Amino acid sequence: MEQLPAQMTVVAISKPGGPEVLKPETRPVPKPGPGEILIKVKAAGVNRPDVAQRSGSYPPPPGASDLPGLEVAGEVVALGEGATRHKLGDIVMSLVAGGGYAEYCIAQDGQAIAVPPSLSVLQAGALPETLMTVWHNVFERGALKSGQTLLVHGGSSGIGTMAIQLGKAFGATVIVTVGGADKAEACLKLGADHAINYKTDDFVAATKAATGGKGADVILDMVGGDYIERNYDAAATDGRIVQIAFLGGPKATVNFAKLMVKRLVHTGSTLRPRSNAEKAAMVAAIEQKVMPFLREGRIKPLMDSSFPLADAAKAHARMETSQHIGKIVLEV
Repeated sequence: MEQLPAQMTVVAISKPGGPEVLKPETRPVPKPGPGEILIKVKAAGVNRPDVAQRSGSYPPPPGASDLPGLEVAGEVVALGEGATRHKLGDIVMSLVAGGGYAEYCIAQDGQAIAVPPSLSVLQAGALPETLMTVWHNVFERGALKSGQTLLVHGGSSGIGTMAIQLGKAFGATVIVTVGGADKAEACLKLGADHAINYKTDDFVAATKAATGGKGADVILDMVGGDYIERNYDAAATDGRIVQIAFLGGPKATVNFAKLMVKRLVHTGSTLRPRSNAEKAAMVAAIEQKVMPFLREGRIKPLMDSSFPLADAAKAHARMETSQHIGKIVLEV
């Protein structure tokens, strides 16, 4: 095992603002504490929460690194006391509470997953955040079952493209909303049954038409705003709407009588502030129920683009165009 350096290059948020506030700097290499591992980062996923943190609207939870980056893949190079799930030299991918935009990153031993041979390390760096977000919200909170219909807003995003694959793997019909023909084509190629262009079509009417008037059993929504009441209209009786973001705003005027008449459940969650124990439980469920699909190569992240760590600002600019299809990743 190589000798660890004392210093490393990271990309930090110099002040709240646009992509240009992401600046490379030098910091000490962190040391893993009890139950932690140190990963020599090869790839770090870029996600919407990183953009929100950079703009000043999503501060890291207490005790987390101030650096952006919520998912990494790379080599285990140091073990904290009591870290026994992984050994030095293992190639792992992990959800982290922050700190991914760096050459080295601390991860919880219980949240790291061995990277299967079916995945490149770059693909692995694009997985943990989306995998855990979709698994928890669609299957644990939304209780999607085989034979049911899943409606995913933002179908061509990193989360959307993972939701398509997981929904189909578990026997659901998957409908997505997208903002263009190229995105619709990519989602259909990935396995979506229907792709609705929200710019030209009413997703409520289109969802009803695609389901014979029934509506969607589970709706995964990252838009919010006026989509909230429209989701109530698009949902089936006893449907579940799961909120994971509010790109269209967190406030809306809604007729809540629809909630009662259709017996709907409207829930939501954020992943980053959850306890390590809760995240470890999600990882355990994913290892048991989802990882076989990844090992077989049946599920892989759809990759949009990759950028060197030093060009994190360009990666954020790409994400903010909303033209990306799939995941954006930093190579370290």
